[in-house]
Order: sequence, then structure tokens, then C-alpha cells
Amino acid sequence: MNDTASSRWFGPAQLTALGFIALILTGTALLSMPFASADGAPTALMSALFTATSATTLTGLVTEDTGSHWSLAGQLIVLALIQAGGLGIMSITSLTGMLLTGRVKLRSRYATAAEGRPILEGGVRRTLVATLLLTFFFEGVVAVILGIRFGTVYGMAPGRAAYEGVFHAISGFNNAGFGLRPDSLVSYNTDGWILIPLAGALMIGGLGYPVLSELVRRGRERARGLVHGAPVSSRRLSITTRMTLKATTFLVVSATLIIALLEWRGFLAGMTTSAKCLNAFFSGVTPRTAGFNSVDYAEAHPITLMVTDIYMFIGGGSAGTAGGIKITTATVLLAAMLAEFKGRDATTVGHRTVPKSVVRQAMTVAAAGLVAVTAGVATLRICDPQFTADQVNFEVISAFATTGLSTGITADLSAPSQLALCLLMYLGRIGPFTLVAALALRTVSRRFDYPTERPFIG
Repeated sequence: MNDTASSRWFGPAQLTALGFIALILTGTALLSMPFASADGAPTALMSALFTATSATTLTGLVTEDTGSHWSLAGQLIVLALIQAGGLGIMSITSLTGMLLTGRVKLRSRYATAAEGRPILEGGVRRTLVATLLLTFFFEGVVAVILGIRFGTVYGMAPGRAAYEGVFHAISGFNNAGFGLRPDSLVSYNTDGWILIPLAGALMIGGLGYPVLSELVRRGRERARGLVHGAPVSSRRLSITTRMTLKATTFLVVSATLIIALLEWRGFLAGMTTSAKCLNAFFSGVTPRTAGFNSVDYAEAHPITLMVTDIYMFIGGGSAGTAGGIKITTATVLLAAMLAEFKGRDATTVGHRTVPKSVVRQAMTVAAAGLVAVTAGVATLRICDPQFTADQVNFEVISAFATTGLSTGITADLSAPSQLALCLLMYLGRIGPFTLVAALALRTVSRRFDYPTERPFIG
């Protein structure tokens, strides 16, 4: 098959979807090996597949305790899958090609964009390098803080403290939520030096690379202006950055207040006032696809679970490590609804008109997400009827949004239910839009239009 035929059948969207499948299968094979488990016995294929899928998709749901079941080699495999999943298959491929050949092929522009990572000013090379530098910088800062805390307060040996710091930092920035304790971070729920740096990593990683890059560039301009008196750009932040920052602030603050209100005498009971505020804040951050938990969600009020479901489904920023339908999608849908209620033809956000094609994309992503979640809930309710609707809804939305929070039923689910969650995690990571593009191998152009007829709506 020639290159033209190959590119027609395997475009960037298809390669992205296939790349994640290849990474998951590779991880499954490695994790099923005897050397990957702490007891030296081969891990069951279903457990290895579930763990590899959860790590690659940055979810954090587990059927085996990460710290006790996997050997050091197994934990490093999980960590590598998290880092690869966070950077993205096509970005890693492009970076490898750049390092080996010293240049970036034109096709890498489309490959990088297929993962939702828009090309920054300066081209593909700058985009890839910025992605790598931002990732390692924030992971490094959090790893140092956590490593020092683990060593000085919890008495870990220097090597162990450094390892735990790096593991949790990578897991946190990539919004993966894998921890080395059976209770995730419940053991540290009174330690602000553990929870606050991780919450910061979760929020920063969840903003998305385009937003981070724009903020870093603006910060550098202001720094040059202060030091050298250079003029500072008067351009406003992009609409994507403004939407992401404002919506993130609103979602974190509102989630914190709601959880504090609902759980002050619930799973927060027994803590000091400062610890209650700390855990309400951390629990307001984690539904944004983080996966870590400092409280036991099995004890949560049903309304808390429902509210968390909504925040998980919305997710974080675009083109980053967060999941869900994304903040920008939810914001555009809300703006379109308001425009319709006011009788306006145009959808506007922040004094900018949103193209109708973008509104359609947002509707498509949200609708595809609802269909996937509904199908997942139906599957689990059929295969595992012993669990309540609240538990099932929470588990399914957590999987689709690649959040990783759970009420504790993951390991007790049947194999068909776990396979369904694997599919949801995969779909949530590559995105419904990318999956649709991957399945549409050929676009058939139509040379005619049908007559227009307006149906009744509502």
C-alpha cells in the first residue's frame, strides 16, 4: 500500500486511537509478567488489563492495590504508562522523531493536533518542547516538596521518600490519581503539605497545555517589562484561557462550599475545623478528574455523590491531562442555551462570538458522553445488580471522566463490568470526538442538499 493510501486510511485520529490501544496492550503484557508483582506470581490478565488501561488513560481506578500488589518494576511500569498517557501518544512519537532526526515532519502538526493539543506560535517543535518542559517542571517542584515532607515528617529513608515524592507528583500532575496506599491519601488527610501541593498539581495539570503555555508566555513578558522596561503586550488572554480560568475557579470554589455544607457532619465529622476546610477543598478539586481521595466516598451523602458526578462529567481544561467533556465544552453549551433563551442568533462568550461549528462540536461531545455513560450504567446494572444506583453511576462517570474516584466497588465488579469500564476509560481519554473521527475512515462528499423543513422542538 502506498503512502497516499496509507494516510487516507490511517490519519492522525486513527493513529491516536490505535496508539493508545497499543500502549494499553503493551502495559497489559508487562504487568501480567511475574516480575511485575510483589509475590513473583503472574497477575491475572483482567487485572493487568484494567490497571494498564487505568494508568494509560490517567484514571486511577484499580482492582489491585498499587503499593502492595505490584513490585518496584510493576510500579515503574504503571508510572511510565501514566507519563506516556499524559504526554500523549502522538506527542511522544513526534518528540522521538525530533530527537532522532533533528526535525519535525509536517504530518506531526496534524498528529499533535489530533490529541487536542493546538500548535503554539513557533510551530510543532516549540509546542512539543513546551509540553515537555512544563510537564517536568511542575512534576519536579511537587516531587521535591512531597519528598522532603515524606522524609522529614514520616521518617522515610531518603531514597524511599524521593521515590514516593516522584510517584505522587507524576500521578498528580497527570491527573492519574494512582497512590501507593490502599486508602489513597486518607492517611494524610490532616497534612496540608501533602494535600495542597497535590491539589495544585491537579489543578495546573487540569488547565491544559495551551492555557499553561499562554500564562507562562504572559508571565515572561511581564517579567521582562519589570526588569528591562520592555513593553508588555496589551493583547487580552485568549477566550479559551479566560473560559478555563474563570470556570475552574467557579467549579473549585462551588464544589468546596457544597461538600463542606453537605459533609460537615458527614465524612468530615471528627476532624478539626482546619482539617474539615482542607479536605472540603481537596474534595472540591479531585472531581476535576484527579482520582486521589482524602476521604472515604463510601460514606458520602447521596447528594454529595450526585454533585460529584456532575463535576466529574464536566472535567477539566482542554488539551491537558484532565478528562470529562471539558470546561470549554460545558461553557459553550451554557452560552448557547442562554443565547437561545434570549432569542439571539449568535452564541457569545467574553465579548467574542463562538462559531456555530464549535457549538455543534460541543453538543456532539456532550451527547456522545451522555450516551457512553448511559450505556455503561446499563451494563453495570445488568451485570452487577447487587450495587446501588448511586454506586454504579459514580463508578461509570468516574471511568468515563478518567477521574478514578470510587465508592470501593471496583475490585468486586464482574469481568464484563470491568471490561465496560476499560472501554469507558479509553473513550474518555482519547475523547468522543477523536473516536468518531477515527471510526470515520473515509469522508464521502455529497454534491447535493436536501430540502429544508423545520421540525417542532420542545
